[in-house]
Amino acid sequence: MAEFFDLTGQVAIVTGAGRGIGAGIAERLSQAGAKVAILDAVYDAASEVASRLGGFAVSGDIRQEDEVASALAKVEANIGPVSILVNNAGITGRTDLSWNLSVEEYQSVFDVNALGTFLTCRAVVPGMLLRGYGRIVNIASIAGKEGNPTLLPYSASKAAVIAMTKSLGKELAGKGDVTVNAIAPAVIRTTMLDGMAQSTVDYMIGKIPMGRTGKIEEVAALVHYLASREASFTTGQCYDISGGRATY
Repeated sequence: MAEFFDLTGQVAIVTGAGRGIGAGIAERLSQAGAKVAILDAVYDAASEVASRLGGFAVSGDIRQEDEVASALAKVEANIGPVSILVNNAGITGRTDLSWNLSVEEYQSVFDVNALGTFLTCRAVVPGMLLRGYGRIVNIASIAGKEGNPTLLPYSASKAAVIAMTKSLGKELAGKGDVTVNAIAPAVIRTTMLDGMAQSTVDYMIGKIPMGRTGKIEEVAALVHYLASREASFTTGQCYDISGGRATY
């Protein structure tokens, strides 16, 4: 009997995989048999993870159309056509009341979280359609559903990722076996939390009925399922992984 959620023969790109959740997702997909490309703005970080996993390291700024195209071309030339894209790269931005934030601070968060997700999706979709198969998993956030105070740009950008997922999932439905889904984690214990005000972190944990942060391994497990062939009748959905916080 074949192993469930086997990814042997698949080629996956995980963005922002030089550390944290992205590195954990890349490791899980690699263990399932996928060839994994570690895409990160910092090449040394990507290279370290790729070396550990036997993957392929590539650097690129997902905010730049030409760099996304170049990264995709390098991946496909070296390890094969991409069948899985995990859009993990993201930033929180500065934690402060929204009226204290500059336009530049707002825009910088959207450029990475929303524009970057759009550009990477747009880059891989034509090839997936041509081959009749693909899996896209976008990492959103519970903040995109509920809105976290002092994180307005982050919350709004993740809401955009959820809407993008639903729109693109509907556009691709019925055009081969190509699916697009998102996950909405509550706070996950990563180094990203180090840049947030402790009051913001405490607020987020306080909203979780389980009373703890999530684990990278738990996020990676959900992504693994959505990236598998078995998840063939699910598209345009946003899956919560929030310790009971989600209310819809």
